[in-house]
Amino acid sequence: MIVEPNELQQRMHFAVAASRDVSELILKYYQASDLIVDLKRDRSPVTAADRGAEELLRTQIAKTYPNDGILGEEFGETESSNGFRWLLDPVDGTKSFIHGVPLFGTLIGLEFQDRVVVGICRFPALDEVVYASEGQGAWWQVGDADPKQAKVSSVSKMSDALFCTTTINGWQTLGLRDTFDRLCQAAGLTRGWSDCYGHMLVATGRADVMVDPEMNEWDAAALLPIVREAGGHFVDFVGQPTIYSNNGLSVNELLKDEVLQILSS
Repeated sequence: MIVEPNELQQRMHFAVAASRDVSELILKYYQASDLIVDLKRDRSPVTAADRGAEELLRTQIAKTYPNDGILGEEFGETESSNGFRWLLDPVDGTKSFIHGVPLFGTLIGLEFQDRVVVGICRFPALDEVVYASEGQGAWWQVGDADPKQAKVSSVSKMSDALFCTTTINGWQTLGLRDTFDRLCQAAGLTRGWSDCYGHMLVATGRADVMVDPEMNEWDAAALLPIVREAGGHFVDFVGQPTIYSNNGLSVNELLKDEVLQILSS
């Protein structure tokens, strides 16, 4: 079954608007002196902003698209009856959020029959949003300015590239510290602009490579269609365009093979 482009556009615009509503909720907690941080079973942090944002998104989706499924980081899965499933990460980069660093985002991805077809990444504290639907390109809007098309860079050599990653600890824990060191040695510049922010830097041509050794599907779902529609690739460490490998990288077309070679060596 094929989804009409107009339907994808409608769902994308719905999600862009919903992400704007969620931003208002999240910013009420951002840099709040009384913010309470809890730890989940995996020792990752969670706040009322994470929970409240996902609850708001779930409510809006259920009202507008009651037959769609939902998988969220905080509240599990609601089954789909029509092939559509939303994947939600209400605050991607919670560690940045709780430390008052503005590089956290709200991620909304939409699958149709296991293919991710829509992605939205909004940065509440930066007032930026990047979004895409399949076959319609990727778009980047800052504040009230007109959206402009998001495009990956044309850098063709790792020695000239800006490489980003989320955390050194993840590489170390997974026994991949040597791989991380090889990426740093190959890159012209390495920076820790992390989580979804690093991936959107690639999608908008401000960075060239973003590699995450640890990801869940809700971390990755919005990224894949955005980077793809921006002319790049979101793939796992063996080059497959999937959100289910527990790792992922965003990269432009010209650097893809070189980065994958470094990861496999």
